Amino acid sequence: MNARENLLRTIRHDCPEWVPNGLESVVMIGAPVVERPSGAGKDSWGVRWDYESGAEGGTYPAEGGHTVTDLHEWRLQARVPDVDAMDWAAVREQAGQIDRSEQLLCGFVEFGLFERSYLLLGMDTALVSYLTEPDVMVEMVSAIADYKIRLIERFDDEVNLDMVWYGDDWGTQQNLFMPPEVWRDAIGVHTRRVYDCMKKRGIIINQHSCGWIEGVFQDMVEMGADVWNPCQPCNDLAALKREYHGRIAFWGGIDSQFVLDRPGVTPAEVRAEVRRRIDELAADGGYIAGPSHGVPYDQELIDAMNDEIATYGRAFFAETSEGNNAVV
Repeated sequence: MNARENLLRTIRHDCPEWVPNGLESVVMIGAPVVERPSGAGKDSWGVRWDYESGAEGGTYPAEGGHTVTDLHEWRLQARVPDVDAMDWAAVREQAGQIDRSEQLLCGFVEFGLFERSYLLLGMDTALVSYLTEPDVMVEMVSAIADYKIRLIERFDDEVNLDMVWYGDDWGTQQNLFMPPEVWRDAIGVHTRRVYDCMKKRGIIINQHSCGWIEGVFQDMVEMGADVWNPCQPCNDLAALKREYHGRIAFWGGIDSQFVLDRPGVTPAEVRAEVRRRIDELAADGGYIAGPSHGVPYDQELIDAMNDEIATYGRAFFAETSEGNNAVV
């Protein structure tokens, strides 16, 4: 069994032979649209970004850089990128270099409905408007979803995607950015349309959402997400695995905040954290090991993490085949 097949079996909860270390065998490529510029400047929607050397990601939304200054004029002020005017030649070239028998092709589609809405309006205005102007916000979110659907459809038409990494952060460390019922009426209903587009095309839905999202986790599963990343431990990961066993795969979970990036942490503690997450999440497949956030870590700790995933991640399924493991 090669890494591609093992990853697919993991996602399908179909007897993998080892716990994958991240998206083994996956090649990720982006669409020809600038959702986040690499330096100071504007994205394809006209939102202005600043750059800070050394900051995670480097760029961040500039103060006052949003384009929609009057919510009721959003149709005039929001510049929706034209998918058909994009040059897809480089995307086709990248995809043509992939051995599809050994690798899966994943399209990188970031800044989903909630994130794009606050980039267009500014965070404070967006959060208030979801509560005070829900009808107008739903209209804008619907238009953003229309764009995402057109983008994914064209992306898939060009290169036949196996998977989409679809990003939209819905939570802080303690709670959702908005009440669950508001999320369902504004974000959830249109995220379902984006999911439906991918499901009709047989694309694996890999939902990225940082923070605490337990309040809408059932919605995400029922809408059809296949994978959730990065599984931050502010969520009760073991409880979610028990409740949604076999219905969604977990990618991440190895604690970045309180283990990998904690001052003074030892390689032995990192190894213990890896074993803990595998024990909690890997039974019958459905777990892809990795950090709960992508920030720079000490190389000694990364080496310990990778080695433990490789060794314990295989031993776990060797024991499982003998009937010694179950969902904890």
